[in-house]
Amino acid sequence: MAERPRNPTIIDVAARAGVSKSVVSRVVSGRGSVGEETRRRVLEAAAELGYVVNAVARAMVAHRTYTVGVFVRDAATAFYGHLLAAMQERAAFHGYRVVTTTGSGRFAVADEYRALETLAMLRVEALIVCSGLLPAEKIVPFAERLPTVVAGRPETHRSITSVFCDEEEGGAALADHLAGLGHRQVAVIAVPKTSSVTMAPRTRAMARRLRERGVRVLEIEGTRSEEAGGWAAEVLRHPGITAVMAPSDRHAVDLLEQLHLRGVSVPGDLSVTGYDGIGPLSTPLIGLTSWRQPIELIGSGAIDAVVRLLDGEQPPDHHLALSGSLVTGRTTASLSEMSTEEPPHSGAEAGKH
Repeated sequence: MAERPRNPTIIDVAARAGVSKSVVSRVVSGRGSVGEETRRRVLEAAAELGYVVNAVARAMVAHRTYTVGVFVRDAATAFYGHLLAAMQERAAFHGYRVVTTTGSGRFAVADEYRALETLAMLRVEALIVCSGLLPAEKIVPFAERLPTVVAGRPETHRSITSVFCDEEEGGAALADHLAGLGHRQVAVIAVPKTSSVTMAPRTRAMARRLRERGVRVLEIEGTRSEEAGGWAAEVLRHPGITAVMAPSDRHAVDLLEQLHLRGVSVPGDLSVTGYDGIGPLSTPLIGLTSWRQPIELIGSGAIDAVVRLLDGEQPPDHHLALSGSLVTGRTTASLSEMSTEEPPHSGAEAGKH
């Protein structure tokens, strides 16, 4: 019977890279000063050998858990699912493990707070909070006990480190896109801050920039995508509106479905924009015009920040706002390319659906 090949060790990596064992240790742990060329050789050697940090053995020696607790509001959604995957990959690079708790997307604030308490009781060394609902004052008590980072939302509380997409930039850029296409009356599905601290600022930025560009804005308050039928009916009661801005891609797709049921062509009768630009809804088959969040950078940046905090250092940016990018799909068109006829089922007929 053939012998099972042994796992490569830190000594093997040191021999392959031509450096000492202590240098390899500094590179894989992210602690201590190592030249960039040396770091590159060590990482290449580790990849060639298939070396993986033995977190359990390291924890026993150092009397640490090397575990980061992550609360994700709803791992079933594309945004949070991709964010969690990015954090797990980056944590493994630093030699840390991730312990996760997740809600169903319908957790109340009290439920999310209890989920963080559960993570803290598991002896995690740090916390990462990924939720657009839990207010800062509920997170601060944990930040006072453990290194804590908020990921994926524009959190600027002075006691909390955060990494997020610049929501103001994204909302304004999408508004500029529609204004540039000639739209002069636009509906914005506006989300209140009490429902989401991510979607609220982006929809505020949409409405504000549109008005700055001289566009008339109809704000329709909405939170859950299940309300899309009501949004569609409200938009069609205002036949002058030629575009609708949704707070996320999921909201936009549900709105597209409701418009289709009412015989409204997109973008022939109405242009529609989303927000996120990740996951299955970003497929060209749907062709959503959207704002793509840099999800991998948010996830890896959150892990890098928490590792720095664990090392007793402050991250270079206490609140790191990352730029996204405009995705120009086929759900928007210039006003000159759209139908000049009134959309189907407008006016009183819209209320029948």
